Amino acid sequence: MAAVPEVTAVDGYVHSVETAGTVDGPGVRFVVFLAGCRLTCLYCHNPDTQKLGGGRLLSSRALLQEIAEYKPYLMHTHGGVTVSGGEPLVQPAFVEAVFQGCKELGLHTALDTSGFLGARASDALLDATDLVLLDIKSGLPGLYQRVTGVPLQPTLEFARRLEARKQPVWVRFVLVPGLTDGEDNIRAVARIVAKLKNVERVEVLPFHKMGEHKWEEMGMEYKLKETPSPTKEQLECADAIFRAEGVVTASAG
Repeated sequence: MAAVPEVTAVDGYVHSVETAGTVDGPGVRFVVFLAGCRLTCLYCHNPDTQKLGGGRLLSSRALLQEIAEYKPYLMHTHGGVTVSGGEPLVQPAFVEAVFQGCKELGLHTALDTSGFLGARASDALLDATDLVLLDIKSGLPGLYQRVTGVPLQPTLEFARRLEARKQPVWVRFVLVPGLTDGEDNIRAVARIVAKLKNVERVEVLPFHKMGEHKWEEMGMEYKLKETPSPTKEQLECADAIFRAEGVVTASAG
């Protein structure tokens, strides 16, 4: 097993981990889901991660020890470590310590974030981040507020900061029928992306209800109960709108 880096020990609330993730960055990923989120997205499939205390309190060194056990596998599959949530920037010091340890291990790092708390990400944290997975929930401020419960502007400011740093970014946008699938909204997201020179990939993700049971178990109202997943035609239409704005999505590329 690889030696565990002697990074600063910072405690954080970890909801869960996935040791063989394949959708949160390049290669096979060790995905860390942190607890805590300021957003209240209508389609959140992990509402149990919204509360900061909804996980185990773990030292960054202890987590790195777990990660180190998978280093040979992650290196062999050209993967790495992704920190997701919840919203990882609720706990920026913990993420920074973990990513700095990952870099000492020689592992690729990816930060999966909405960007709303981007101002809390220090330059040191971003220096230890190889890739940012930036979730842009909507391109229209009013709709963004409706979908997430928070304003869009902080995410746009974070996106511009990442561009100024020439930080590699993958943009992800969830297509929700009857909510985010309006042509004006898709076009607005595409225009945001088209202005950013550091975006390497754009993914249009289909809405799903795999987390609906969690809302029910937590006694929370799931407002998208009657919303279907998008059809193939709806996804193709979204891809076409992005393409018309000069942005080729991963599914269309």
